[in-house]
Amino acid sequence: ALGMDNIEERIFVVKLVNDKNDKNRVAGAVGFSVREDKVVVYKFKACLLVAGGCVNIFRPRSVGEGQGRAWYPVWNAGSTYTMAAEAGAELTLMENRFVPTRFKDG
Repeated sequence: ALGMDNIEERIFVVKLVNDKNDKNRVAGAVGFSVREDKVVVYKFKACLLVAGGCVNIFRPRSVGEGQGRAWYPVWNAGSTYTMAAEAGAELTLMENRFVPTRFKDG
């Protein structure tokens, strides 16, 4: 069990660190607190990397519609994908695109 003392919030992870003995294994991560002036370094045996997509990576289909607008946070710019690729992960099914259905005036 993790326990509440081992859960940290508001940490922006910027780099995955590979194991020095096995370059195909991630052994840690480096990030910083968005609330405090501190850098954090994590060491772990297993890592679950969760990516929330990449906003504004595709242009809207219709001309002038949707320019500069997004359904999701614009700061979700796909940096998680880059971090995984830099660590040596194989990115698959990246061509998938979620388009929420919406109706004009209703």
